[in-house]
Amino acid sequence: MANVTRDFFIGLSNNKFLNDQAKRWGFRLGAEKFVAGTNIESVTNVVKKLNERGISCTIDNLGEYITEKSEAVAAKQELIKLLDKVHVEQLDCHISIKLTLLGLDIDRSFCMENAKEVLDVAKEYNIFVNFDMEDYSHYEQTLEALHQLRGIYPQIGTVIQSYLYRAEVDLEGLQDLRIRLVKGAYKETETVAYQLKEEIDRNFILLAKQRLLGDAFTSIATHDHHIINELKTFIAENKIDKNKFEFQMLYGFRTEMQYELAEAGYPFCTYIPFGTDWFAYFMRRLAERPQNLNLVLKDVFYTKEDRLKRGPIIAGAGALAISSAAIMWRRKGKREKEE
Repeated sequence: MANVTRDFFIGLSNNKFLNDQAKRWGFRLGAEKFVAGTNIESVTNVVKKLNERGISCTIDNLGEYITEKSEAVAAKQELIKLLDKVHVEQLDCHISIKLTLLGLDIDRSFCMENAKEVLDVAKEYNIFVNFDMEDYSHYEQTLEALHQLRGIYPQIGTVIQSYLYRAEVDLEGLQDLRIRLVKGAYKETETVAYQLKEEIDRNFILLAKQRLLGDAFTSIATHDHHIINELKTFIAENKIDKNKFEFQMLYGFRTEMQYELAEAGYPFCTYIPFGTDWFAYFMRRLAERPQNLNLVLKDVFYTKEDRLKRGPIIAGAGALAISSAAIMWRRKGKREKEE
């Protein structure tokens, strides 16, 4: 059943029509809980507040389905402005970028030139840049770009997803590179990825422990307190230097645990997305944690005083449509399972 719900929200995230419409809505469906505004000023204000609590950050300028070169150029310019802001404000912060945002699906050479312009500025400011990993259709291209650029730009790294069978092998070739380890947020086939949560979790723990025993820095990105507690024990037993890792979580998720880990002295980083292209990201977060739908519905329909809101109608209708479709999808999955 969990897989059925997850597949439903991932399906929504891949719907270009809904993504385009969401840009016109502005923030709706509770997205502001998990996306730190639509512009650089709003996201850097969030970073400053987290920095005050001893939490570092990584910023993701959201953007998918880039089909026009003008869109990719605009995204590149926004990233450079973001780097300028981080440098001028001296924020404890780096950036995460998806190569599709810079035109990977348009033309590889064009994308690489855009990436180099961003990386030139980041290198000048000594700001780390992480290449976010996307779905498997972009996996090889992202690794190829990383290996092509790493000799020129020492301040880059990437993401490894523990649901991929090949994750352990790929990590062997990245032992000297800073890596973010995640479980994986896209729907992949059983030919390339584990499908069961237990298998994905087991591989995540295995890979995290291997990395912790190595020399390179690792961002351990999970909200699972069971995994975090097991790794905390492993870190203590093996006397792992805290300069070699950080725990990482998404903005808006398990906030109290984020504060607790930072206050306990663990290096901590919050992944903060911003921008108008928020819909696909938000749907993938619901796919990972469908119970967040309850928070979304409450935010859309009720005030902080638990009074029913009169608007916005579009947001309410959208949330209702999504929740209704999710229920229908669950029922469909149940019927198919029974049959």
